Amino acid sequence: MKGKLILEDGCIFEGELLSSSQAVGEVVFNTGMTGYQEVLTDPSYCGQIVTMTYPLIGNYGTAAIFEQAAKSYVRGFVIGELCFEHSNWQAEDSLPRYLEEHGIVCLYDVDTRAVTRKIRSAGTMKGVIVPASMATDEIKTLLASPLEKQVVAEVTTKEIYCLGSNGPRVAVMDYGIKRNILNSLVKAGCELTVLPAATNAEEVLALNPDGVFLSNGPGDPKDVPQSIATVKELIGKKPIFGICLGHQLLALALGANTYKLKFGHRGANHPVKDLVSGRVYITSQNHGYAVEEGTLLDKDLIITHRAVNDDTVEGIKHRKLPVFSVQYHPEAAPGPEDNTYLFDEFMALLRKGV
Repeated sequence: MKGKLILEDGCIFEGELLSSSQAVGEVVFNTGMTGYQEVLTDPSYCGQIVTMTYPLIGNYGTAAIFEQAAKSYVRGFVIGELCFEHSNWQAEDSLPRYLEEHGIVCLYDVDTRAVTRKIRSAGTMKGVIVPASMATDEIKTLLASPLEKQVVAEVTTKEIYCLGSNGPRVAVMDYGIKRNILNSLVKAGCELTVLPAATNAEEVLALNPDGVFLSNGPGDPKDVPQSIATVKELIGKKPIFGICLGHQLLALALGANTYKLKFGHRGANHPVKDLVSGRVYITSQNHGYAVEEGTLLDKDLIITHRAVNDDTVEGIKHRKLPVFSVQYHPEAAPGPEDNTYLFDEFMALLRKGV
């Protein structure tokens, strides 16, 4: 079936629609050559239509081991060439069947280079995926619908659950956590209690954890003021480690500011410099917001990591308190294990305490 991606500024990109469904969301792009299933199941993409810049998607199929959440939260998937025949020893199914079974709206045979160039020049914007035959009035109605803001509430766990055993006890604030992060914390030796995003500081401290982890998640960090307030109350009481959205929430709780990037950082090939060691790491990233450097100057914070491509802040650390965070995903193994030292640093803080 013929379909099209229409951006809110009127740009149209034609392609083939895998099903007759439609989608509305913020259109973003991911530069990873692999990892499409991880992208589809990363809760941080909730509410977004994701364009993959790599032309061939689906060549190694899909498998349960790549899942980062129990379901997909993306609103749509835009790719160049969709591979209907896969080849990989781990594969359990093809990507087209996976997309159809999970109800993921997919537009393929699209000039994704053109989509990406548009977003890079004009910035991320709302878009819709629709059948080519859809009436103009219906398309206008879809484009007029507001983008969701309460995306953290959609992706967070609804119930408390535990993982790991016989290690330092960590309260995990789930804003849309990836399974690989949980696995990395358990592998590092942590005993985890995973909590809904709305859990307040009093409830967290009642668990008497050795430390607190702030997870990744979707959307603008300023859309969850209650989470910022909770983190603010926890600072100074327990060691804290944050990743991605958790990094932004920690910065806001410490009095710094965040802002929206023009087109964000999404992919498995972003270089980041560790300013402490001087080493440059290849990182996996998925964020549309960043910490504003100028607001860190008088907050007793130091910048520990910086993006090589655009000089944005990728990591912060408190000068006196056992509190630190990074913007990128050390668990996503782009290195493949170069960044796991961050989990070891967290373990050291947990053993040391406040």
